[in-house]
Amino acid sequence: MGTNPEHIADAPPVHSEPVTWIGRDRPFGVPEPEPAVAIAPAPQAPRTRRKWTVGALAVLLILGLVTWKLMGGGPKTQTTLADRGGIPLVSVIVPGEQSVTSIVSFTGAIAARYDMPIANEGDTGRIVGVYVEAGDHVKRGQLLAKIDDSVIVQQVNRLAASLEQASAQAALSAAEYRRAQGVEAAGALSAEDIEKRRATAVTDAANVKVVAAQLAEAQARLGRTRIAAPVEGTVLTRKAEAGQIANPGGEVLFRVASGGEVEMRGQIAEQDLARVKTGQAATVYLTGIERPFTGEVRLLGAIIDPQTRLGDIRIQLKPDPALRPGAFARAVVAVARAQRPVLPQTAVMADGNGSYVLVVNSAGKVERRPVRVSGTTDTGVIIAEGLTGNERVVATAGGFLRDGEAVQVAAAAARSP
Repeated sequence: MGTNPEHIADAPPVHSEPVTWIGRDRPFGVPEPEPAVAIAPAPQAPRTRRKWTVGALAVLLILGLVTWKLMGGGPKTQTTLADRGGIPLVSVIVPGEQSVTSIVSFTGAIAARYDMPIANEGDTGRIVGVYVEAGDHVKRGQLLAKIDDSVIVQQVNRLAASLEQASAQAALSAAEYRRAQGVEAAGALSAEDIEKRRATAVTDAANVKVVAAQLAEAQARLGRTRIAAPVEGTVLTRKAEAGQIANPGGEVLFRVASGGEVEMRGQIAEQDLARVKTGQAATVYLTGIERPFTGEVRLLGAIIDPQTRLGDIRIQLKPDPALRPGAFARAVVAVARAQRPVLPQTAVMADGNGSYVLVVNSAGKVERRPVRVSGTTDTGVIIAEGLTGNERVVATAGGFLRDGEAVQVAAAAARSP
């Protein structure tokens, strides 16, 4: 039976023990077998390395997932204390009541209480002298500046001479009229002559008054060439310069603060204007000056600006060299003093419905309590309405609690100092 070479090639190798022929025991014609050669198996190192690599990657992936979970990975949702299971433990405070002062603060500027502008009231003329500077203290009637009066002086002299002439003529006419009256009974003069002398005396007397009035007018014009201080006070500004032409009704040459009195002028909100009264004490602070200045409310505006909803306020201040008109200032007015609860800022919250706090009621549940805040102090927030001071108010972390939620108080409530 023939043998297929392909089948022989595909057949698995048959391993058998080598045959040893001793001496002549080897059959005739059978060649001596060649030495057996061991066939080494195919190398397995690459496949083993691949398995180790895959295993290491799997271990690293598992470690990464575990670490991610431990670090808080995954979607987070904000939950309240009640959603975490158990009863939340909260700290509360019983605020009591403290003596607090309600204040209204606003900004403004320092100004002279009576700011008097001084300009040329006479004829147009050239300024020939300026005798004061800004900041000088002047007395009533003190000369500030002088306008050229060379022409007006001559007019005054002429009218003074005319007045003397008219007075002399009037005296002569009056004497002649008296003599005419003396001889009237004797008939030495006719009634017509006597009447003429009376008319002349009256005319000359009236002429004296006319010339006297003209002289007084010229003297007044001469006096207006002297620009003097109308009141005692402090010169705020000076714009007059020697050689300058001063026109009547023109530019203001000086501004004088009457008596040196100063005040603060500002504006406050409409709701605060109703709380402030004239005579209330005020404290004014200036930029760059540490010490405050005391004063009182002198005037409140009669109207409120419909656009800004602000009203005017003026604070009367004592004269002080540091209070320079135009300086920026901030004022605080004490409007009321009362006993009010004061809470830490962490206890007061706000939302679309206004300010509120969370109170732990007698049943141990959280209760929302609306409040009205009237201001702040160094110790906390002043509560004007909504609390009596005897409630147990949640001090912190109130945003994580819900209205009606049962809580556990951490410690006995103590009144805040």
